[in-house]
Amino acid sequence: MQSKAITPEGYINQLPEERKAPIIKLNNLIKKHMPKGLEAGMEYGMLAYYVPKTIYPNGYHCKPFPPLPFINLASQKNFIALYHSGMYAKKELYDWFVAEYPKHCKYKLDMGKSCIRFKKMDDIPYDLIEQLLGKMSVEEWIDIYEAALKK
Repeated sequence: MQSKAITPEGYINQLPEERKAPIIKLNNLIKKHMPKGLEAGMEYGMLAYYVPKTIYPNGYHCKPFPPLPFINLASQKNFIALYHSGMYAKKELYDWFVAEYPKHCKYKLDMGKSCIRFKKMDDIPYDLIEQLLGKMSVEEWIDIYEAALKK
């Protein structure tokens, strides 16, 4: 579900009450621990944490106008989704997260290539997400992204 909100505050304000607290907590955690150089805002109808054009002027190859996405956070119909592009692009990071998850959560991991789905609002592994945020710098993300484009 994409939101038509144009600011993070507007996005959060339109959420159902039971989703506001975990989204606010995740948003604050991400903003506090995201790699240096990222900016926060709205992209693709969800909360976005991206490489600004001042650092990477080329933007996203699919649509060069928006900045290069890195992390997104969304309240979907049946879950909260955290998207981390670094896990999609770097298998070692994905494998690390999959191995660590059971140490931090009592529920089974529900994940795609970059999308972690949290269905139980009371069992979001905030400490693990904080660790994930420190695993890749903006520079490394740009290098991985550009290498993938050249293939």
